[in-house]
Amino acid sequence: MNAYYTDEVHGKHEYYDLGGFPLRSGYTLPEAGIAYKTHGTLNAAKDNAVLFPHMYSGTSASMEIFIGEGRPLDPSKYFIILPGQFGGGFSSSPSNTPAPYDRGQFPPLAIADDVIAQHRLVTEHFGISTLHAVLGWSMGAQQTYEWAVRFPEMVPRGAVFAGNGRTPVHNQVFIDLHTELLTSDPEFKDGFYSDSADLRLALKRHAVAFSLMGFSAAFYRDELWRSLGFVSSNDFRQGFLRGYFAPMDPNNLLAQASKWRAGDISDHTGGDVAAALGRITAQFFVASFSEDLFFPPEDHDADCAHIPNGHRRPIETPMGHFGMFCLREEDQAAVDAVIAEMLDA
Repeated sequence: MNAYYTDEVHGKHEYYDLGGFPLRSGYTLPEAGIAYKTHGTLNAAKDNAVLFPHMYSGTSASMEIFIGEGRPLDPSKYFIILPGQFGGGFSSSPSNTPAPYDRGQFPPLAIADDVIAQHRLVTEHFGISTLHAVLGWSMGAQQTYEWAVRFPEMVPRGAVFAGNGRTPVHNQVFIDLHTELLTSDPEFKDGFYSDSADLRLALKRHAVAFSLMGFSAAFYRDELWRSLGFVSSNDFRQGFLRGYFAPMDPNNLLAQASKWRAGDISDHTGGDVAAALGRITAQFFVASFSEDLFFPPEDHDADCAHIPNGHRRPIETPMGHFGMFCLREEDQAAVDAVIAEMLDA
């Protein structure tokens, strides 16, 4: 296992055994497992559970910055479940799955696979029949949409941040770009990176793409990296983004990227996104970040217009897609406000 994907780095995880797990691609993932973390206590009625899946490249620990006493996601009030996604390094992934389903032989994944696995965790392991809420950012938002369409009776409330029901075409082009950069290293052979590969070049190239698209032009123009403690834009790119991606397993990132690219809830309705969104019965909050180049606000407008109980909540920030990292206090306050409103809906 890559040393990055350990409890020493991300805190203790629990695991639920899924056995041979049938994937939407037609393969079976042997000895599959879903990793998760929890905060708070499940009450006797089992009606205080909040599910909070994570984004691309993240882990369950990535969502813990939104949890705390006195915050909307207060563990003294809610039982907060943070599930890992397939390919994320803790749940079944190229980096931890035995041959022949490791690395280049790892089967194609779908957002629906994550949600079906999470559903089993929630219902079989915890005995929960209805969640209080589901929420997520980016790929976590894609999972939230899938939950709300696939299991509407279990999702009375939901919130998505910077994510759409179908991955926009411009976003797909970006995924193609960073995938090309990630696989352009000579160390990438036969469809995967070996354990002995020197991954620095691949991950550095991948980070450059996120430097361009993850933050807005205003972030660089106004030198907002200074408020984060960096002395130049190059210093920021090296210390923040390259430093963030450097310890990760590129095989895991590739597995996640392919399902991010293919994310589409209209699979439920023969390609009709509007019809799929119309199936959502939750009080559903759709939050975007201004100047987000991954999932632009206009695409959130279009999604929300088709959700019967949709509530549009745009957030103004120069941080672009990474507004959810809450690098500014005002961004954290804006995100918390949407979460609080959703939880009380």
